[in-house]
Amino acid sequence: METTDEIGRIKELQKEVQQLKDLLLKKDLDNLMLDSYLEVAAENMGYKSLDDLKKNFKHQALMRAVGKSLVLNASN
Repeated sequence: METTDEIGRIKELQKEVQQLKDLLLKKDLDNLMLDSYLEVAAENMGYKSLDDLKKNFKHQALMRAVGKSLVLNASN
């Protein structure tokens, strides 16, 4: 048999679990919306897919990082 404190704690935990589920659902919906926006942007920029856009951005970021590294090494 559960005490009043245990019952209260169980209710608090159930409420917290529901809040976390709601937050996760909101984050999933936000992520879905952002992906949709990015898909439209990718198409408008002439990419075949969102994956192509992401690959290009990753490549550009890598090239910038390598370029900065080369500049730093050359100045030393």
